[in-house]
Amino acid sequence: MISPHDPTEVVLHEDLLDYSPFPKSVRLARYRMARLLWDWGYGHLVDDAELLVSELLTNAITHGRVPGRLVRVHLTVGKEVLRVSVSDARGEVRPCVRESGDDRPGGLGLVLVQEVAARWGVRDREVGKTVWCEVDVRQE
Repeated sequence: MISPHDPTEVVLHEDLLDYSPFPKSVRLARYRMARLLWDWGYGHLVDDAELLVSELLTNAITHGRVPGRLVRVHLTVGKEVLRVSVSDARGEVRPCVRESGDDRPGGLGLVLVQEVAARWGVRDREVGKTVWCEVDVRQE
């Protein structure tokens, strides 16, 4: 994990929405993010952003679910960085990248995040945690 990009960067676009901790929310978040990025002129980042939000939100729903609590997806776009953050209420359950050679089914989400994102990490919250990742905004 690498420390977050400069937090003083000016945010050009932002979206924040809470979702129920059920699998259908992954599809809804992915579609919402794709629509927003196209509307904001960042269509070239849609594929990467959809993959990242899918993996982070799936992990939050699978491992961070607390009955009666929502999960939050926060998207920010700055001049240099697109950041996807997903917050859940289970701070004691920390994400980790699976070791190579581990033959258990599933569990490759963070491997994908690590390959696609320029940076990713975990930030503790008063209740729970936020897992974030960043993609460098490149103009096409």
